[in-house]
Amino acid sequence: MIRNDVLDLLPVRHAVPELLAALEGRGTAVLHAPPGTGKTTLVPLALAGLIGDGPERRVLVAEPRRMAVRAAAGRMAWLLGEDVGGTVGFAVRGERRAGPATRVEVVTTGLLLQRLQRDPELAGVDVVLLDECHERHLDADTALAFLVDVRAALRPELGVVAASATSDAEAWARLLTSQEGGGPAPVVRSEGEGHGFAVVHAPPPAGIRPAHGTWVDPALLRHVAATVRGALARHEGDVLCFLPGTGEIARTAGLLDGVDAEVLQLHGRAPAAVQDAVLRGAGPGGRRRVVLSTSVAESSLTVPGVRVVVDAGLAREPRMDHARGLGSLATVPVSAAAATQRAGRSGREARGTVYRCWSAAEESGRARFPAPEIRIADLTGFALRAACWGDPTAEGLALLDAPPAGALTAARSVLAAIGAVDASGKATGRGVRMARLGVHPRLGRALLDGAAEVGARRAAEVVALLSEEPPREYGDDLAAAWREARRGGDAYGARWRAEVRRLERAAASEAEGGTGEGSAAGEDAVAGVVTALAFPERVARARERGGHLMVSGSGARLAEGSGLRSAPWLAVAVADRTARDATARVRLAAVVDEAVARRAGGHLLRSDEEVRWEDGDVVARSVERLGAVELTVRPLGTGADPALVREALLDGLRREGTGLLRWRREAVELRERLAFLRGAVGGAWPDVAEEALVERAEEWLEPELSRAARRADLGRIDAGEALRRLLPWASGEAGRLDELAPERIEVPSGSRIRVAYGEGRPVLAVKLQEMFGLAETPRVAGVPVLVHLLSPAGRPAAVTADLASFWRDGYRAVRAELRGRYPRHPWPEDPSAGVATRHTSARLRREG
Repeated sequence: MIRNDVLDLLPVRHAVPELLAALEGRGTAVLHAPPGTGKTTLVPLALAGLIGDGPERRVLVAEPRRMAVRAAAGRMAWLLGEDVGGTVGFAVRGERRAGPATRVEVVTTGLLLQRLQRDPELAGVDVVLLDECHERHLDADTALAFLVDVRAALRPELGVVAASATSDAEAWARLLTSQEGGGPAPVVRSEGEGHGFAVVHAPPPAGIRPAHGTWVDPALLRHVAATVRGALARHEGDVLCFLPGTGEIARTAGLLDGVDAEVLQLHGRAPAAVQDAVLRGAGPGGRRRVVLSTSVAESSLTVPGVRVVVDAGLAREPRMDHARGLGSLATVPVSAAAATQRAGRSGREARGTVYRCWSAAEESGRARFPAPEIRIADLTGFALRAACWGDPTAEGLALLDAPPAGALTAARSVLAAIGAVDASGKATGRGVRMARLGVHPRLGRALLDGAAEVGARRAAEVVALLSEEPPREYGDDLAAAWREARRGGDAYGARWRAEVRRLERAAASEAEGGTGEGSAAGEDAVAGVVTALAFPERVARARERGGHLMVSGSGARLAEGSGLRSAPWLAVAVADRTARDATARVRLAAVVDEAVARRAGGHLLRSDEEVRWEDGDVVARSVERLGAVELTVRPLGTGADPALVREALLDGLRREGTGLLRWRREAVELRERLAFLRGAVGGAWPDVAEEALVERAEEWLEPELSRAARRADLGRIDAGEALRRLLPWASGEAGRLDELAPERIEVPSGSRIRVAYGEGRPVLAVKLQEMFGLAETPRVAGVPVLVHLLSPAGRPAAVTADLASFWRDGYRAVRAELRGRYPRHPWPEDPSAGVATRHTSARLRREG
């Protein structure tokens, strides 16, 4: 018997006539219904004609999580007074409860995608309802894009409804443009807000450190636990507390030890009995409950009895290091839309209260909506689906956000490496088979190739472990975790066995040429082979200084006490690397050997001649590499490629400078003269600054550079001779070098004095007596020479760039100081009329 008394209380019922009319007239619609209004349970029944006056239809409802699928199907069957599997059924990976009489079937969005790729027309389905679109899961975005294509090209009569609990409905409406009437799909709004809720801000004390990676300050968890205790004391009903992950749930549960309530831990891996207990409501005796939950309870689920929500204000988002193939989770502030969803859980059955563990001032700083998964997640699975759909670039798909170009390129590179797409990006037959397996393409490769190598059953068992990470208490050795799962009677073991059965059947149906009997290798070896096939970039070799180096180039470290630390080679199944970590933390790995590493990562094998400048000289060797891991190294000696040697020498010059060459005094002086002319005259005179010479090394160091093989050969190159190649010979200016920047200048005494150009201007260091009789300062290329006037002993006496001014104003003081020290030398009162000499007064008289 239909429970109309319950259905009549759901606010969304008032929007149903408008929704049915929109679907009838336009074929598409967007339903905006706030949390708690009944969109997940009442609307599918109305669309199917099971309640109300609508036509009889078969409706497929897509939910983002398996828990939500079971809960929604169970709730709808209960509203109809039936058991699940009759009029209302469900299907998740590995389990289906539906039959010929099923009119409403609830599935995960991942399963919907698989059905679309097997049967794009969705034969027998009249309407698809995509629930919780606002969560922006990649599967949901992709499914909606495919459904738009199906309506446009195959089945324009297929009805599509996108349901969102937040206010971004117009964006979905623009994607669901109706073929019948054109323009955006109609937006139907439910005005109900459930029973409403009051918001109480309960910020933690000062000093809480921001979360990073998966680390959350224990002080925040203590505050959350205290807030839960306070809520229990001040309010009636159950408490639903949102935390970012299972680790925080377990720690908070420990902090709540002793409360007068049953503490339940709800997350995607919680045992079915716990999930059922949460959704069933209070047990015998009506004892109050505290439900500690991840985001799985944000939407689609009604947790009976909840009157209070405590929100820690954090959420987990995936992050992907595409260059190294490593994923991780980041703890971020929950978005405003998700916070609203969480708060709405308190007002499903009566007016509720939400305690937000942040200040009111922080509200405005939160993102409006969660980050779309397509922007931040691994896109390998998406890229394979798009390729199988016939749109490898995804440019033709109706997506709210385009996939980032770099992430999509990285994903397509992975697909090409495992043979899922061809050179043009189109799906191969092998890629189509992988897409049908219902696992990540990497795991699809491991299942298909592993089945042929180790047998379908054992390959399926290991892939099932890789598809859902085993509990941490199983340890970090994959082979040991495999044995634990096989004999374990826990919830994980039950799920694992069900997935093994599904994967074994899938491997048999999709294998090309059979799955083979498999090798007789032991479990440790099998675990390593299958893991390496799935993640060849994560195969890692032990380093001499400790730890391992993955083929991807990332360092990897195991926990202290791990039995895998001494393994020469590992295939890493699970690892994460946060922005603050220099190396990846290995969570799960299997032992392999070099032969397995070579076989699994064959596409990453390469042999190269490596000639480079290292430790101050040219190093030439032949290296065989598996990605970043060196397998074999052999010195090349004189057999190295001359072009590579030349490039290594140039690199050495770039690193260490032209000091590697032989710089005699004449070469240094030539460089200084050219530098002076560059600044004083410009034009064709070359730039001989260090950076410029290094940049033009290939011009002025040939042919000696091409004949060199090592550092010592560079040291034999005469830099002065080489520099002359840069002179402006073509214009004829080179012939004026000695005229414009002479090496020496003749002074009045007849001496030819060397000019120094190293200070940026010409400098003439000359004894003062040798300049007597010279009225004007000498010039070089029009620039006055800076004259350093020396005593008869060669010590500095005065510096001037204006000789006439010195004779007039400065000479008298210098004469008075020096004539007493050097009485044997001439010190005329009028130096401009004096006789220039290098000698003493007596010799000057004799020669006169």
